[in-house]
Amino acid sequence: MAKQYKSTVGTAFDIFNYIFLGIIGIVAILPFLFVVSGSFATDAEITKRAVFLIPTTISFDAYRFIFSTDTIMRSIGVSIYVTVIGTVVNLFFTVTMAYPMAKRYLMGRNLVLNLVIFTMLFGGGMIPTYLVIRELHLLDTLNSLILPGAISAFNLIIVKNFFQELPIEMEEAARIDGCSELGLLWKIVLPLSKPVLATFTLFYAVGHWNNFFSALLYITDPTKWPLQVMLRQIVMLSQSAAGDMSSMDPSFVQPPEQSIKMAVIVVGTLPILCVYPFLQKHFAKGVMLGSVKG
Repeated sequence: MAKQYKSTVGTAFDIFNYIFLGIIGIVAILPFLFVVSGSFATDAEITKRAVFLIPTTISFDAYRFIFSTDTIMRSIGVSIYVTVIGTVVNLFFTVTMAYPMAKRYLMGRNLVLNLVIFTMLFGGGMIPTYLVIRELHLLDTLNSLILPGAISAFNLIIVKNFFQELPIEMEEAARIDGCSELGLLWKIVLPLSKPVLATFTLFYAVGHWNNFFSALLYITDPTKWPLQVMLRQIVMLSQSAAGDMSSMDPSFVQPPEQSIKMAVIVVGTLPILCVYPFLQKHFAKGVMLGSVKG
């Protein structure tokens, strides 16, 4: 009887959980669906209907306006380059610095760690950073979007703490087998660190993809603008630019300003969303699953 009661309570709890989490999921995804629908809607529909998920008339005018020139594709290429190279640089420097700092026997470890923590509390500010970028001749180069943030102090500490939790027995066994420090890092530590590396790969990639303020400060050549800066310019100049285009092309239908903003959100968000499924599987995996056999 007791087992039947526990089974009934457990089933009721599972049903409540599914319903509750389903409602939370629907609430979370509805705004994005509305933005996607609004990007395909007409001016009249956006004006008359405050909220809708399926537009009555499908219009591609907003996307025609955004992709009317090759500038948007060039900016997408710049963003992809900065995101990929920047994420690789971030992970390389984060891992290669976190690994030795995870060794408690390393001389000067606490001093270096305190210096890292110091950078989390105090920063030079925007103007000194700009002067450093200028003196290093990085202005108007894509390296100015990658190198200044090569290491995140917060992420470094998290990865360092993760490395510290790895069993020392595996490292000792690998050293007995003649494995070098680089071999130990490559063959033992990194394969066990896939969950944390996948997580920070996503964090770094999203940070690079969404970064536009650094480009506003350091990049003056429009051909080197990343996607976010270009989309910002499109939103700011959509009305006047659309008017000029309609005067050159009588068949062009000027898209509504609101749908342009929604299309900009879709264009800026969709590529990074496509990366998430490739990294999500590592989040739920056990960190030490199958690494130590008793």
